[in-house]
Amino acid sequence: MNVRNRAADVASRTDVLAAVDLIGSTDDRTVETQIELSEIPAPPFGEEHRARRMLELSEAAGLGAPHIDAVGNVVASRQGTAALPPLVVSAHLDTIFPAGTDVTVRRDGNLLRGPGISDDARGLTAMLTIARALESASIFTEVPLLFVATVGEEGPGDLRGVKHLFSDAGAAHQAAGFISLDGAGLERIVVNGLGSRRFRITSRGPGGHSWTDWGTPNPISALMEVGRRLNRIKLCANPQSTLTLSRVGGGTSINAIPQNAWLEIDTRSSDGQQLDGIEVSLRDIVRSVGSEWSALTFELSVIGNRPGGSTPVAHPLVEAAVAATHHQNRTPVMALSSTDANIPMSLGIAALTLGCGGEAGQAHTTDEWYRNQAGPEGIIRALHTVLLFAGVA
Repeated sequence: MNVRNRAADVASRTDVLAAVDLIGSTDDRTVETQIELSEIPAPPFGEEHRARRMLELSEAAGLGAPHIDAVGNVVASRQGTAALPPLVVSAHLDTIFPAGTDVTVRRDGNLLRGPGISDDARGLTAMLTIARALESASIFTEVPLLFVATVGEEGPGDLRGVKHLFSDAGAAHQAAGFISLDGAGLERIVVNGLGSRRFRITSRGPGGHSWTDWGTPNPISALMEVGRRLNRIKLCANPQSTLTLSRVGGGTSINAIPQNAWLEIDTRSSDGQQLDGIEVSLRDIVRSVGSEWSALTFELSVIGNRPGGSTPVAHPLVEAAVAATHHQNRTPVMALSSTDANIPMSLGIAALTLGCGGEAGQAHTTDEWYRNQAGPEGIIRALHTVLLFAGVA
């Protein structure tokens, strides 16, 4: 039986229909939970308050053994009927917004506006709703399920939560598959992980007064030369590779030659060899400029490493997601992105990322918005994907 026929059979089961009915009938509760979680600050490296609430909600959803692991992930489980490695269902706790950001959610009809309201309060809430639906309908899968709310998915977090999860000390190091629930949407299936490598170059010198010490080597000027040469690197167009001078800073006063300055750089590609080549060029440029500005010191450090990867479209996990998308009368779109799924992909573990219904925009801004249009359908798609891959007992 092909997977689309299996999808129809699974979707027509009495217990699955009961789970789907619960997702629809409790949609108001789902949206209220989404708002609640979005209004709990979760800045980079500060996810603990949201994690504690997710721990409470995971227990209330009927998940087993909920706990916070060594790096701050919230981990809970649902037993399978077979002694098999688990399928991980995940969403991320953190946002890009620093501590002190106003995270109040503003409502205008079915439009919700607030930083992180979609990315990823929507994914966290969808994960909880799926767990409640399974418990309410007494559905048990053959493959055990591991529900995880991760830390460190965004920016400086460098995927530290999911890296720990798949380490030898993590709960998912032998997982059968991984589904990341991230944001809104009902068509995209992220099966290709966009890799990135991030660097910080620091330059230091004697500094001095802008008048009396004029001519003293200037770290900012040196880093501007580094940046000029970096912008001249020839980058691959297929697969596309990018290099962005992202942040720069230094100095203490307008009337002083700075003693130190720094430059941060983001490089991206789906091809790890391209990232390796860019890094070689970057290091060569820093050495070259350093030899020309011998009165200054230069330090280059890697501050982020998100490996890329992919999951074959013929893998049963992708086939399950495709069939579940078709069942919602939507056309699947295979996509490239950088998400928690990058790590299992890079380890050869089947992984993908799904949106959780609804519409969203202006992500990573304080004007981020979410509209609950076809919201339940996105959660139902994720539920069907889980059941098709994990098997219904």
